[in-house]
Amino acid sequence: MNYILFDGTVRNQLLPFTYTRPVADIRVGILTIREKWEKHLGYTTTTITEEYLSEKFPMVELEQNILINASFLPTKELVAMIKNLSENQAILSNEEIVAFYTTDTQEEVDFDTYEIISLDFDCIRIENTWDIFSKNAAAIQADFGLLTENRVSQPIPEGVQCINKEQIFIEEGAEVLFSSLNASNGPIYIGKNAEIMEGCTVRGPFALCDNATLKMSAKIYGGTTIGPYSKIGGEVNNSVVFGYSNKGHDGFLGNSVLGEWCNLGADTNNSNLKNNYAEVRLWSYETERFAKTGLQFCGLMMGDHSKCGINTMFNTGTVVGVSANIFGSGFPRNFIPSYSWGGHSGFTSYLTKKAFEVAKVVMDRRGVSFTVQDEAILTHVFEVTKKYRKD
Repeated sequence: MNYILFDGTVRNQLLPFTYTRPVADIRVGILTIREKWEKHLGYTTTTITEEYLSEKFPMVELEQNILINASFLPTKELVAMIKNLSENQAILSNEEIVAFYTTDTQEEVDFDTYEIISLDFDCIRIENTWDIFSKNAAAIQADFGLLTENRVSQPIPEGVQCINKEQIFIEEGAEVLFSSLNASNGPIYIGKNAEIMEGCTVRGPFALCDNATLKMSAKIYGGTTIGPYSKIGGEVNNSVVFGYSNKGHDGFLGNSVLGEWCNLGADTNNSNLKNNYAEVRLWSYETERFAKTGLQFCGLMMGDHSKCGINTMFNTGTVVGVSANIFGSGFPRNFIPSYSWGGHSGFTSYLTKKAFEVAKVVMDRRGVSFTVQDEAILTHVFEVTKKYRKD
């Protein structure tokens, strides 16, 4: 069977992260959503997404296909339902299509002609940017079981203090030095060739993905994921870092999401709680106004390739777009459009030529090429976000 992941109705609610990737390639838990589905299904997947992303994330259609809404995270029960779908059948949850069967000869899909199967059990769905961190602890728990089932962890090294070692899994090549790992509230997963330097204190649920690093004396609270090749120091609470991003120094990051290729300067801090303890509102690209999150704790949402200078202070519920560069004293505003250059005193446009020069250098340091596809995607983002910049 050919499985295709599609963005569904929530793509705009997940901006700025979906400016540069399909919904399927959001990381929540240990794995990306795509990696979860492929692990469960035992097949590779392709993607239906925005046209400007489709060259990098193509769709392959075969004679028989099952399309899956990527905002839903897989469970064994849901995967079984999907594998049992046959022609003209679809799965529905609260008026939202979860999955459906189609063939290459169908000119269009008319769900009025389909047999509708209701999803009558709960599964995690990522509908808003804040779901990425607020549902991350549960997603780590699910991924931990998926990745470690019937497997044996590498031994916990001498000198490492641990609680509930049965819920700690260390992959081959990982290094943990003189640190404490507390898995009493959830599992701790340490990926291949990852490193936890001396003096770190970690509480689960926590995922340190392949080739990522916790720097010396980092303090990590539960519900946190550090994506591949990221380097993290200081204090982090209930946050998700997609990958290839750095918070290498002291400072607080809480209830936040960082995309790929981000860098937070030394002693950068974000607020995750308003002084009056009120509900946090976040900028919504869909409504172009600030939206209620239903959360008391909500910090920073930062899109790919964005960076900030030393001592940057982000207010509660700040949204930063793609390829922004923030610096200077004071609190910048809590919606910073893509390709913004500046800070509290004001912003100008960060021209693509300069932004791409930085991206190439940053990616080259990690042995990753800045491709023609990457440039085309980021150029498109520059164009579609012009309306948010004032200069």
